[in-house]
Amino acid sequence: MLLLQPKLAILDEIDSGVDIDALKIISKNILERKKTNIKFSTLLITHYPKLLEYLKPDYIHVMIHGTIVSSGGSEILKKIEKYGYNAFLKN
Repeated sequence: MLLLQPKLAILDEIDSGVDIDALKIISKNILERKKTNIKFSTLLITHYPKLLEYLKPDYIHVMIHGTIVSSGGSEILKKIEKYGYNAFLKN
Protein backbone atom coordinates (compact mmCIF):
# COMPACT_ATOMS: atom_id res chain seq x y z
CA MET A 1 0.00 0.00 0.00
CA LEU A 2 2.82 2.41 0.84
CA LEU A 3 4.64 1.44 -2.34
CA LEU A 4 1.68 1.68 -4.74
CA GLN A 5 0.12 4.74 -3.06
CA PRO A 6 -3.48 4.11 -4.09
CA LYS A 7 -6.21 6.70 -3.55
CA LEU A 8 -8.46 3.97 -2.15
CA ALA A 9 -7.44 0.83 -0.31
CA ILE A 10 -9.98 -1.90 0.40
CA LEU A 11 -8.63 -4.04 3.22
CA ASP A 12 -10.58 -7.19 4.03
CA GLU A 13 -9.93 -8.68 7.47
CA ILE A 14 -6.29 -7.68 7.63
CA ASP A 15 -6.37 -8.45 11.34
CA SER A 16 -7.10 -12.14 10.78
CA GLY A 17 -4.43 -14.40 12.24
CA VAL A 18 -2.10 -11.65 13.45
CA ASP A 19 -0.91 -11.00 16.98
CA ILE A 20 -1.25 -7.70 18.82
CA ASP A 21 2.23 -6.50 17.77
CA ALA A 22 1.45 -7.06 14.09
CA LEU A 23 -1.91 -5.35 14.54
CA LYS A 24 -0.12 -2.26 15.87
CA ILE A 25 2.30 -2.28 12.90
CA ILE A 26 -0.56 -2.61 10.41
CA SER A 27 -2.42 0.26 12.07
CA LYS A 28 0.69 2.43 12.15
CA ASN A 29 1.22 1.94 8.41
CA ILE A 30 -2.39 2.78 7.56
CA LEU A 31 -2.27 5.91 9.72
CA GLU A 32 1.06 6.94 8.17
CA ARG A 33 -0.40 6.63 4.68
CA LYS A 34 -3.44 8.67 5.71
CA LYS A 35 -1.26 11.36 7.27
CA THR A 36 1.01 11.71 4.21
CA ASN A 37 -1.80 11.86 1.65
CA ILE A 38 -5.04 13.66 2.46
CA LYS A 39 -6.71 12.16 -0.64
CA PHE A 40 -6.24 8.62 0.65
CA SER A 41 -9.30 6.62 1.72
CA THR A 42 -9.56 3.18 3.29
CA LEU A 43 -12.48 0.80 3.35
CA LEU A 44 -11.64 -1.61 6.13
CA ILE A 45 -13.64 -4.79 6.67
CA THR A 46 -13.22 -6.38 10.08
CA HIS A 47 -15.05 -8.30 12.77
CA TYR A 48 -12.74 -7.16 15.55
CA PRO A 49 -13.20 -3.78 17.27
CA LYS A 50 -9.58 -3.80 18.54
CA LEU A 51 -8.25 -2.68 15.15
CA LEU A 52 -10.70 0.23 15.14
CA GLU A 53 -9.38 1.36 18.52
CA TYR A 54 -5.96 1.89 16.94
CA LEU A 55 -7.18 3.47 13.71
CA LYS A 56 -9.96 5.69 15.09
CA PRO A 57 -11.97 5.70 11.84
CA ASP A 58 -14.02 8.67 10.69
CA TYR A 59 -17.08 6.47 10.09
CA ILE A 60 -18.13 3.02 11.21
CA HIS A 61 -20.79 1.04 9.37
CA VAL A 62 -22.21 -2.24 10.66
CA MET A 63 -23.34 -4.63 7.95
CA ILE A 64 -25.46 -7.69 8.67
CA HIS A 65 -26.56 -10.05 5.91
CA GLY A 66 -25.46 -7.60 3.22
CA THR A 67 -27.33 -4.60 4.63
CA ILE A 68 -25.86 -1.65 6.51
CA VAL A 69 -27.89 -1.63 9.73
CA SER A 70 -26.07 1.14 11.58
CA SER A 71 -23.64 3.97 10.84
CA GLY A 72 -21.88 6.45 13.04
CA GLY A 73 -18.70 7.24 14.86
CA SER A 74 -17.01 5.88 17.97
CA GLU A 75 -20.37 5.32 19.67
CA ILE A 76 -20.85 2.35 17.32
CA LEU A 77 -17.61 0.81 18.57
CA LYS A 78 -18.69 1.27 22.20
CA LYS A 79 -22.02 -0.42 21.45
CA ILE A 80 -20.26 -3.37 19.80
CA GLU A 81 -17.91 -3.76 22.77
CA LYS A 82 -20.76 -3.62 25.29
CA TYR A 83 -23.48 -5.65 23.53
CA GLY A 84 -21.81 -7.40 20.60
CA TYR A 85 -23.18 -7.44 17.07
CA ASN A 86 -26.50 -8.86 18.28
CA ALA A 87 -27.39 -5.35 19.42
CA PHE A 88 -27.84 -4.42 15.76
CA LEU A 89 -30.21 -7.25 14.88
CA LYS A 90 -33.86 -6.38 14.51
CA ASN A 91 -36.17 -8.36 16.77
